[in-house]
Amino acid sequence: MIAVLLINLGTPQSAEVPAVRAFLKEFLDDSHVIALPRVIRKLLLHFFILPFRPKQSAKAYAAIWDEEKGSPLLTHSMNLAKDLQQQLGQDYLVTLGMRYQKPSIQAALEVILQSDCKKLIVLPLFPQYSNAANGSAIDKLKECLKPVSQLPELRIFREFYQIPAYIAAQASLIKSSLTHQDGILFSYHSLPVSHIKKTASHCAAHCFANQPCNAIKLTNQKCYRAQCYETSRLLAEYLDLQHYEVAFQSRLGRTVWIGPDVKTTMQKMRAQGIKNLLVACPSFVADCLETLEEIGIQGKRQWQALGGEEFTLVPCMNADPVWVKAAAEMIQSA
Repeated sequence: MIAVLLINLGTPQSAEVPAVRAFLKEFLDDSHVIALPRVIRKLLLHFFILPFRPKQSAKAYAAIWDEEKGSPLLTHSMNLAKDLQQQLGQDYLVTLGMRYQKPSIQAALEVILQSDCKKLIVLPLFPQYSNAANGSAIDKLKECLKPVSQLPELRIFREFYQIPAYIAAQASLIKSSLTHQDGILFSYHSLPVSHIKKTASHCAAHCFANQPCNAIKLTNQKCYRAQCYETSRLLAEYLDLQHYEVAFQSRLGRTVWIGPDVKTTMQKMRAQGIKNLLVACPSFVADCLETLEEIGIQGKRQWQALGGEEFTLVPCMNADPVWVKAAAEMIQSA
């Protein structure tokens, strides 16, 4: 038996303020996410974030919450695990664990270890590597595995932005949404510049200047921002795109984040005469608050306020059959 653990970020248990506060408390208290000394992080969290942000975030979650299914992120992640199990067959056991909230990584591992598996393949569902997402998930996994005396063979995907199966699946969904748009925007989750400096100091100048990152090489292969630009290049090559823009979303607080940001990039595209915009979010495997509300609702509103006409958001890969097949290929090759 080969076990497969899919890890996604996590989601509130409901769109109500107390549930959102519980999620944000766990999420933002992670030193991988807010890389500040513990005392400062606690003060920031309890005096400046938790008294205000949960109410604001709860309204955003309510805008995308499914009355029957609940959280889109959880629904799509569970469907992916279910369909991947069917695709891989009885020689595999597929489980899902969330880095924050439920179902937890610990609970998923308990199921896996009871199966007496010989090999464990871990796939954090974050294509480009960041310490805030991939690093935190992997560290939590290792923490949960510490008490286990006899571990199965372990294979962890650090990132998969460059794996052809992922690029082909992502490109397939983008292609199905491409019609007559005259502008294409790839939007990625942003990170504080300080995070980038810790893993790829050579990229700092590009981050501050909002210039495209160089192609992946030895000096920047661990840089999240460079991986995002490389993802865009690979997708553009696959789709034969001549023109596209790259931007970053989901900034929080007053610290310096990598850019350019989505709103500024849309302003630039409108100034170039672009009217019909297509937006894809290749750093998100499953549709969530950041894609459905921040881009699909707020982004569309901003585009129309700028005088843009059509706004098309490409759905994330979710549990689309092309992604299920691609993920299965990745796992089988591990």
